[in-house]
Amino acid sequence: MTCAQPLLWHCRNAAGRGAIFSGLKQNMITLEERIARTERLLRRLEEDLPYLHVRLSELSAEHRQSVNAFADRVRAEAEAELQRLLAERGTPCEWNAPQSAD
Repeated sequence: MTCAQPLLWHCRNAAGRGAIFSGLKQNMITLEERIARTERLLRRLEEDLPYLHVRLSELSAEHRQSVNAFADRVRAEAEAELQRLLAERGTPCEWNAPQSAD
C-alpha cells in the first residue's frame, strides 16, 4: 500500500482499520511488542501536546484547527488499536482449537 502523504496514519488496511504500523508486517512482531509500541506512541503524543501548541501558535486559525483535528484522529486511532490489541491479548489462544465431542 503506498501513500502520497509522508505520514502513514491515514492508511487503511484491507479490514478498513487504521494501520498504525503499516510499514511493518504485523505477524513479524509479537502482540506484546505491538501493544508496547502503541502505548509508546500514545505516551509520546501526550508528551508532545504542549510543544504542538507552541509550534502551531504562528499558524492561522484554520491551519491550527486542521492540525489539531488530525492529531485527534491519530490519537483516537491509536487508542482504538490499543484496545483491540488488549482484547486480542485477553482472548485465549485455544478458542479455535479443535475440541473433542461429548
